[in-house]
Amino acid sequence: MSTQAEAVASTHHQPAHGPDLAKLALGAIGVVYGDIGTSPLYAIKECVSLPHGVAPLAVNIYGTLSLIFWSITLVVSVKYLLCVMRADNEGEGGVLALMALVARPAMPEVTGASGDESGALRVSTRTTWTGLRRGKVVLILLGLFGAALLYGDGIITPAISVLSAVEGLEIATSAFSPFIVPLTCVILIGLFAVQKRGTGGIGAVFGPVMVMWFVFIGAAGVPWILRHPGILRAANPYYALHFFATNKGHGFLVLGSVVLCVTGGEALYADMGHFGTRAIRTAWYGCVFPALLLNYFGQGALLLEHPEAATNPFYGLVSGAWLYPMVIIATVAAVVASQALISGAYSLTRQAVQLGYLPRVTIIHTSGVTEGQIYIPEVNWALMVACVALVLGFRESSALADAYGIAVTGTMAITSMLFFYVCRDLWHWSLWRSTGLLALFLCFDLSFFLACSTKIAHGGWFPLAVAVGVFTVMVTWKRGRSLLADRIAADSLPIGIFLADIEATRPHRVPGVAVFLSSTRRGTPNVLLHHFKHNKVLHQVVVILSITTDAVPEVPVDDKVRVKSFGQGFWGVTAHYGFKESPDVMDVLRRCKAQGLPVNEADTSFYLGRETLRSVKGRGMAEWRKVLFRFLSRNARSATDFFALPPNRVVEIGAQIEL
Repeated sequence: MSTQAEAVASTHHQPAHGPDLAKLALGAIGVVYGDIGTSPLYAIKECVSLPHGVAPLAVNIYGTLSLIFWSITLVVSVKYLLCVMRADNEGEGGVLALMALVARPAMPEVTGASGDESGALRVSTRTTWTGLRRGKVVLILLGLFGAALLYGDGIITPAISVLSAVEGLEIATSAFSPFIVPLTCVILIGLFAVQKRGTGGIGAVFGPVMVMWFVFIGAAGVPWILRHPGILRAANPYYALHFFATNKGHGFLVLGSVVLCVTGGEALYADMGHFGTRAIRTAWYGCVFPALLLNYFGQGALLLEHPEAATNPFYGLVSGAWLYPMVIIATVAAVVASQALISGAYSLTRQAVQLGYLPRVTIIHTSGVTEGQIYIPEVNWALMVACVALVLGFRESSALADAYGIAVTGTMAITSMLFFYVCRDLWHWSLWRSTGLLALFLCFDLSFFLACSTKIAHGGWFPLAVAVGVFTVMVTWKRGRSLLADRIAADSLPIGIFLADIEATRPHRVPGVAVFLSSTRRGTPNVLLHHFKHNKVLHQVVVILSITTDAVPEVPVDDKVRVKSFGQGFWGVTAHYGFKESPDVMDVLRRCKAQGLPVNEADTSFYLGRETLRSVKGRGMAEWRKVLFRFLSRNARSATDFFALPPNRVVEIGAQIEL
């Protein structure tokens, strides 16, 4: 997320007023509405372009505008702003936060951090799916697939936004045509190349730039509306119904293009924790909604007078000396919208890692002040390659638009289903009330999704392929980690028996502190057993550390660390983190001092397990998934680096585990 978003993240639980509300609303305009704010670049164009759109006749223009008006009103204003944003996970939103909210009551069994090579020493919250109702398991899987779809959205949004903005140069002169694709690729590569510097610099201007953008696009539509004020009649839903009656089946397919006007709806929910619902609603009704309507109705009025402008009605609103400034600010706005999606992909990845659905990755904090500013190189370069490949492969924003809607509509439908569960099981709404809302939401979501599904052969396959790939990785990693944890737990020795043996044999104790990372809070870590078996000695202070992720965004400071003394110099430490937090072992040990644990950081050694996985046919999961799991395990980020442990104080002990 951007600097403006993160700078106010700590205040999202408190209602904002006056100057604070204005500041939050400005930040929301810059971050939350970047995606939906750049939709006018291509939404109307796709609606009136064959083969998926309709001819720019007056009856079709009125019908299309009516569909756009009611889609924005009901999907954004009613569904997200009025209803879904009420389903917050302690102030946080987004499909993964909603999934964690759905799964929270069924998450009592937790695995912590272990030091194995296969990816432990990674915070994980393990849901025991076999103990859940089948319906809840389906909801959790749907939530994961919705998150996977967002990666496809994160790839397409930068590509289509920047390409649509740069295509405005073709309106000025056809001489620019050969340079559209190369220039778009250069801008995208430059955008991803500067990500490692953090969002501080560009984030400071997100709000003002997007305010300028909304002023420009709103002002561009006003003259055309004044020339054809009758275009405002399109707000009457009669024209939407008449559109379907006139165009029949093809009119339904146009919904696959209409949905482009609400593609940023999920961002409203995902970013609510950074700004709060009041600021997001203020920004929408005070700036974004009016500007979008003015521009869309302005494009409609333009097409009534100049149907030939259907090739690019957005840039048709301006002419002469105003064209180049509009191209420039559109490109900047597209970069801002892309930046928000890129930062969102980083945050989504970290949440998935913390919740145990992805292996460890390199998480770099780009700000020493704001914890939420992160940079993930693996995600960054993968997105860059995918975006550039999309531009080179599709070459036109119209072709990319065919690939866009299905990812967004799929996530929207999944959000509606998860929201229904929250209404019924957590809020205890009546069946008719919950079902009525679900029916209303799915009426739009599934209609959009079905209309977009007709474009699968024309590009819609891409986000689905990305989603299936990411989803497969997520569930395979989760299943593999669960099987591995079960194997480790089965081989562990109850701590009581181990301590009784220590008391009986009284082995030699050497000075210092030994910290053993444990994958379970029950039993003796295998790495401790192996260490004692082979070295025959123990440190004077032995700490068994388990790190868990709770199904909440952040854990209060007072609840973060729990310390228990087992006697004979043995201590058990459990550290709790939220899925938006990054664990820090050294910070955990410093907190332990206040609870009586004698820790000297300069005299502490860390013992990690390095497991080598051996596949056993017919056990656990399919062989191809075991191959994938081993590949992910080998390429997971080093446990030492992930937890910022001092490398010269880490001891790794290897073992072979059958999976």
